[in-house]
Amino acid sequence: MPATFLGVRHHSPACARLVAEAVEELRPAFVLVEGPADFNDRLDELLLGHELPVAVFSHYRDGQRAVSSWTPLCDYSPEWVAVSSGRAAGAEVRFIDLPAWHPAFAERTNRYADAEARYAEATARLCRRFSVDSVDALWDRLFETGDGDASGGRGGPGSGDGSGDGTARRLEAYFDLVRGEAEADAGDRAREEYMAAWVRAALREAGERPVLVVTGGFHTPALRALAAPPEPCGDSAAEDGGPGSEDCGRAAGGGGWPGVPAPPEGALAGSFLVPYSFRRMDAFTGYQSGMPSPGYYQQVWEHGPREAADRLLRAVAERLRARNHPVSTADLIAARTQARGLAALRGHPHPTRLDVLDGLAGALVSEALDQPLPWTRRGPLAAGTHPVVAEMLAVCGGTGEGPDGGWGRTGRLHPGTPAPPLVHDVAAQLERLGLDGGEPVRLDLTDARDLERSRVLHRLGLLGVPGSVRTAGPAHGADPVFEERWEPESRQGREAALVEAGAFGATLEDAAAAALGERAEDAGPQADRLAGILFDAVLSGAGELSERLVAVLADGVRELHDTAALGEVLATALGLWRHDRVYGVARGPMLAAVIDGAVSRVLWLVEGVRAGAGAGAPGDPAGFGDPGGPGGGGGGGGPGGVDLGRLRAVVAVRDALLHAEPLSAVTPEAAAASARRIARDPHAPADLRGAATGLARVLDGPGGAVDHGAAVRAAGDPRTLGDWLTGLFAVAREEVTAPDSGAGDGSESLLDALDGIVTAMSGADFLTGLPALRQAFAFFPPRERERVAQRLLERRGLRGSARPLLRTTADPLQIARAKSLEENVVRLLDRYGLRGAR
Repeated sequence: MPATFLGVRHHSPACARLVAEAVEELRPAFVLVEGPADFNDRLDELLLGHELPVAVFSHYRDGQRAVSSWTPLCDYSPEWVAVSSGRAAGAEVRFIDLPAWHPAFAERTNRYADAEARYAEATARLCRRFSVDSVDALWDRLFETGDGDASGGRGGPGSGDGSGDGTARRLEAYFDLVRGEAEADAGDRAREEYMAAWVRAALREAGERPVLVVTGGFHTPALRALAAPPEPCGDSAAEDGGPGSEDCGRAAGGGGWPGVPAPPEGALAGSFLVPYSFRRMDAFTGYQSGMPSPGYYQQVWEHGPREAADRLLRAVAERLRARNHPVSTADLIAARTQARGLAALRGHPHPTRLDVLDGLAGALVSEALDQPLPWTRRGPLAAGTHPVVAEMLAVCGGTGEGPDGGWGRTGRLHPGTPAPPLVHDVAAQLERLGLDGGEPVRLDLTDARDLERSRVLHRLGLLGVPGSVRTAGPAHGADPVFEERWEPESRQGREAALVEAGAFGATLEDAAAAALGERAEDAGPQADRLAGILFDAVLSGAGELSERLVAVLADGVRELHDTAALGEVLATALGLWRHDRVYGVARGPMLAAVIDGAVSRVLWLVEGVRAGAGAGAPGDPAGFGDPGGPGGGGGGGGPGGVDLGRLRAVVAVRDALLHAEPLSAVTPEAAAASARRIARDPHAPADLRGAATGLARVLDGPGGAVDHGAAVRAAGDPRTLGDWLTGLFAVAREEVTAPDSGAGDGSESLLDALDGIVTAMSGADFLTGLPALRQAFAFFPPRERERVAQRLLERRGLRGSARPLLRTTADPLQIARAKSLEENVVRLLDRYGLRGAR
């Protein structure tokens, strides 16, 4: 007896009802379902009694690639109905698709990712023919507008529009049309050949009993052709191996069930059930397949489309009112009237999802919209979506608890569901370390037990497992903070996250190390990202991985062109090298190599930077840094501007030469000489010249020959003085502003020279330079700013506290502008002899 093929759209209530009807009518011997064949031996787990939605999570990892994939199932998934109703009817149920790790699923994280992109031309033509905006509107009109179960309960045999055969014929015509003009890729062809082998095997086993095949509609036309029995064979053809003899042998029997491909030797692969949620299933949050708005279609499945439309109107109104958005009875009447009018105009027997949404938008949104309504296309919500529209889709998608029993759903696994080893390892560690109570935790990183607890929490964070969030602690390798605070957070999704993290390893330590390794590979040559990964690895105690990352960093700094990124790497590596009493990775040769390479590279890069040019090195006038901004790509430097990323790199060089001098091939004397060359270079950016002046001052020590007064007078151009000071103070604030900070030969101090320059400025020059000057002095803490102000009072022979100078009642820039305006007005009055006029 030939097989019955049902092509479905994933997560379609109409298709789910059709599958239930087919199972009831056919009472098949076999129900074959598009799903991972390597899960067949564990189908009983799927039927333990979970609260849906759930998913089969599959993972694969070898030396070349890592794959994770989900096969989601909800109440109205045709595949779920096929499995559950088929088993209830006494049929033998089999998944017949290739395992998720197979190369046929390359770049696909969702088994049910629709092939709609490949048949967009055909569906676009159908949309024009039926005058609808999107494939979802087309699908609703063709298949989802039936009244569902007449009793208003869960769909099943006899539900639908009373014409299951009519729905099946329309589905067949629809998928024949779209597949007839779409070219399947190599992955789909491999999957279809494999699924067809299962169909042929089931037909042999079933004899005269029915076989039901439930797959995505895109595959159905091809499966019919591939699984069709061959032409009758003549005796000679079967005997002499002539044309068609292979098919004759296949039809005659033999073979058995297709083998399930096994992962290559040495690869780690597995599948486990995980809880899923409507949020993850919604197309408006980025889901790849099937129907959008799972909360709404759950209502369609349970109550029928007519009742679901009424419930949607009420649910949106209640959600908006709960958020203090006014929705009057008149608004609801208008929305209902518009929805019914649109349904009649569009030829629908009753309002569909889009009719209701359009009616609500027309009644509740009075402002002009900057973009089309999101349900006229596929994909996530765009930025700037009207908040009322976003709330409407939140109700449809079930992205939050709502009225009528709650539209948001998160699945829950049966307690007897097997879990990967990682789940048990995490539970044991949390219990042993007293971290399983969900209480706030304060940790002393110098205590061995607290350090272990910190590492466990960091590993869970690296794996994306919710439950605790760090609110205080070291932020980078140079941060001398030895205490952490962790606060509890929502644990929603924790069970699924733990199961999915099991793809990385059987223990928490192994899984965290593997996850960091994957992040490092994804980061590639971006040393700033690798520096963050290195610090995460150290915090989580992934010692071996840290050494591998440091080796990658040591190679990367020799080729990195971004000065700011180099500074991040150097600061992180130096912090790790210095603070060995906590991290246990300090003083290592790899860290020394990173520090040495970064110091040399930063000095080489900054000596070639020119004001107004891109980041460049000596001999590279075109610049090879970040084209988006000068100064080594650190973020926004240029003429009259400050590149804070580049300044942080110079600060990192200063710290390395002060605290880790033996590691660097560049001596402090050589670095100071380089800094003095930059400081004297008129083509270098002002902030970099100031930073170089400060670096030379720090490296030369108190007895150095830097004349601060002469240096600040050389940089006295009001347009660039503030930038020069910002660089200077970023690197050597304390050294150049201390009372005894002169060159030791009686020369003028920096503050005295600066006071003279500012005092001599014209009003226009002062207004020009004031914003940058304020930025420069922002490096000073309040106590030091008060000391500077006190010095200025003393220079003027004034007594009293300088504190009131720091507590102005208005913005100093506004005060200066107001004073300048008053002076201009006085000059105008004097010019026309009007000052004394009454």
